[in-house]
Amino acid sequence: MAVAIVDYGMGNLHSVSKAIERLGYECLVTGDAEQILAAESVILPGVGAFGDAMEHLRSTGLDAVVKKVAAGKQPMLGICLGMQLLFSSGEEYGTHEGLGIVPGSVVRFEPREGFKVPHMGWNRLTFMKGDSPLLEGLEEGHVYFVHSYHALVEQESDLIAVTDYGYPVTAIVGRGNVFGMQFHPEKSGELGMKLLGNFLKIKA
Repeated sequence: MAVAIVDYGMGNLHSVSKAIERLGYECLVTGDAEQILAAESVILPGVGAFGDAMEHLRSTGLDAVVKKVAAGKQPMLGICLGMQLLFSSGEEYGTHEGLGIVPGSVVRFEPREGFKVPHMGWNRLTFMKGDSPLLEGLEEGHVYFVHSYHALVEQESDLIAVTDYGYPVTAIVGRGNVFGMQFHPEKSGELGMKLLGNFLKIKA
């Protein structure tokens, strides 16, 4: 069965699907609930604003589908905004309720001298949870970020990797079968592809 990329009208679908195909997996871009629930793995991408994305998910009924995936055994990965949507709330253009799969909130970067917002470019990962299947066989290295908001986890056990941007910033999270990457693994060279490959190897 294919890897399902959730199409709710706000995601970098092409580059993610091409990366998955390069890793040798069949990929299906879909907004169909049955296809998503039947897939081996599910990816929730996202580009744009938190509130708009949640509105799109709700209007298509895909918020309930994603929550059902999270409550089951299928491995699921949120990428960039897709990771942020996994959290309880986001404060972009007002406070918005998220999917509530990972406890915590998404907040704007604090202004700090020498650190521009948005955070854009290559930053080094620091691994916090070496036993995570996402990190198997990998060494710390640089990946590509583009974001103005970052996630604050409520439970340290959900934190797999951070990056430093004047202070530690959540880069990878994991809770049960659900994972999230704040950066774009498909644009992050060899390390990004290996992280994506490790996710795709996780079986329900």
